[in-house]
Amino acid sequence: MSTSTSTSTGTGTGTGTGTVPASAPTAPTAPTAPTAPTAPTAPTAPTADAARSLADRLARNAAAFPHKPAVIHPGPGGRPRYREVTYGELQDTVEEIAHGLARAGITRGTKTVLMAPPGPELFALAFALFRLGAVPVVVDPGMGVRRMLHCYRAVGAEAFIGPPLAHLVRVLGRRTFGRVRIPVTLGRHRFRGGHTLAALRTAGGPRTPAADVGGDDLLMIGFTTGSTGPAKGVEYTHRMALSIARQIEAAHGRTRDDTSLVTLPFYGILDLVYGSTTVLAPLAPAKVARADPALLVDALERFGATTMFASPALLRNLADHLTTLGRTLPDLRCVVSGGAPVPDSVVAALRTVLDGEASVHVTYGATEVLPITSIESEEILAETSAGSAGGAGTCIGRPVPGTRVRIIPVTDGPLARLPAGTALPAGSVGEILVEGESVSPRYHRAPHSDALHKVPEIGPDAAAPLTWHRTGDLGYLDDRGRLWFCGRTSQRVRAAGRDLHTVRCEGVFNAHPLVRRSALVGIGPAGAQRPVVCVETTVPAGGPAWRDLVAELRALGAEHAPTRGLEEFLHHPAFPVDVRHNAKIGREQLARWAQRRLAPPPPPFSRARAARLVPLAGWAYLLGGALWAAFADVPDVPLLRLLWWADAFLSIPVHAAQIPLALPRGRAAGHGGAATAALTMLYGATWWRSL
Repeated sequence: MSTSTSTSTGTGTGTGTGTVPASAPTAPTAPTAPTAPTAPTAPTAPTADAARSLADRLARNAAAFPHKPAVIHPGPGGRPRYREVTYGELQDTVEEIAHGLARAGITRGTKTVLMAPPGPELFALAFALFRLGAVPVVVDPGMGVRRMLHCYRAVGAEAFIGPPLAHLVRVLGRRTFGRVRIPVTLGRHRFRGGHTLAALRTAGGPRTPAADVGGDDLLMIGFTTGSTGPAKGVEYTHRMALSIARQIEAAHGRTRDDTSLVTLPFYGILDLVYGSTTVLAPLAPAKVARADPALLVDALERFGATTMFASPALLRNLADHLTTLGRTLPDLRCVVSGGAPVPDSVVAALRTVLDGEASVHVTYGATEVLPITSIESEEILAETSAGSAGGAGTCIGRPVPGTRVRIIPVTDGPLARLPAGTALPAGSVGEILVEGESVSPRYHRAPHSDALHKVPEIGPDAAAPLTWHRTGDLGYLDDRGRLWFCGRTSQRVRAAGRDLHTVRCEGVFNAHPLVRRSALVGIGPAGAQRPVVCVETTVPAGGPAWRDLVAELRALGAEHAPTRGLEEFLHHPAFPVDVRHNAKIGREQLARWAQRRLAPPPPPFSRARAARLVPLAGWAYLLGGALWAAFADVPDVPLLRLLWWADAFLSIPVHAAQIPLALPRGRAAGHGGAATAALTMLYGATWWRSL
């Protein structure tokens, strides 16, 4: 997601002296790549020594420049009208809200569900909770209601802050929110008791002082998206959050003079820590790939934004829009992308619409650790992109200062400890481990997840053990200390005689000009999986052009060791992707889709086909009865009338209610929204549950 800050050199441990193997070719000889930036000699925001928490940093910024714009946010409407909140106003609101929340009983250690739309109120609520030492619980709403409820149930929060609709979910989900004793409704009207935020902001008496928190005290609980496994609650400490802020600040040369376009609220919190101006992008956080690039360009130009963080999907659309218009963004000096592998084509497109002195950073991180590595576009385009096309994987840069990376042999189960000498030499693919202050120490109330993803290492001097985080990602360090990403451990294809790594193989096929994206999946049991490559392309499926493309892809795969022997290719109209970044491919869903596509057709009288006759018979009875009643005299038989109305209820509202559940499965299977809705209305669960 981002990069470093500490002044020490950030190289991975266990690098060794080995070279990258033939299947991952070494980049062409070039001048030594630039080292990671060091922290500025004159920091523009208080250092960690001067402030023990994020709330301290905001308060100091407000005291230093109270009239400076802190948050610029769009109002409602097609072309947004922006509003401004200064640092002084924001800090005053934070103290006002913190006092009211304390009077309501939210104090140090109170786990508090925080559900608010992106905007100044969200930032004020977050910093108010930080100030009190309370613990916000944050879940990405894009993961769906069922997963969200699972996350909240795992935490057992005692307070709940959200709009009326969120409180309706709370009231209906009594089992999930049974421990909530302090409900706070955003706005002026309460929902089923509790408090309103408006009333709490008018609480009298002297304002509640900031709690004495910092270091390893719990700051917040943020959940992973669950795009590649169950969502897990990640514990952030104050020390970890300050380390993340320092590293990103130094790695990207952030100063208080920056104006940052924010597409994820977390980065807005960091901007307020730096003392820069945050401009909230006019988009829905759960639909970043659908953001209107014209509105983004308007915001970037109107406020002279100098920095921005965005997912690859958003940056692709932005670069394409600017290229079509023949326009550039001369003020934008630093673009950071992460959250999913960033295609080299996106990096190259961005370079054409930015000033020649601007930097484009591709970063790597996770919810549990931000950042891990970073690489600048010049090195990608001059050196590493050629390796990606040859099956080397994706180079994601050098470990940031203050963060250590180690590669160990792949192990699917838990590790009780990290034995000495387990680090693999340069060029050897294994699991990526990370250690440093910016790494979350544990998951919240999840010992099973801790056992799978955290592993201690006992030092030779018997000091306190280091805790390494197992990322679940595959990669290797080259002989220049750079980390190459090869895919997820759980998504590797375990074929007979060898393991195939998704990102290494896909890089070869993505180099073909007619391939938009590819995805390697495995069908069958581990150790004997059948590798299949799904392909997104503008070439229509089934025709001569598709058959020619498949022949070219087979020939291309035969030229490189990681892809040699891959023969099966399936055309897919639109890959399923994650909600947050709209870029991580849902390979597990694609694997199920590919298995169904390659399975032999069911016999004419199979159980699956017979099941679909039931809803068809229901529709026939429903329509036949309606026509009979319209054009003929229908006998007054109460039982037949009752059966008709029961059939109408099952065929229309019940089938319609299943459409939201069917849409994700339909997208993964390559069906459009309209087709999925129509087939669900026709067949109900007998169709979409088989996808």
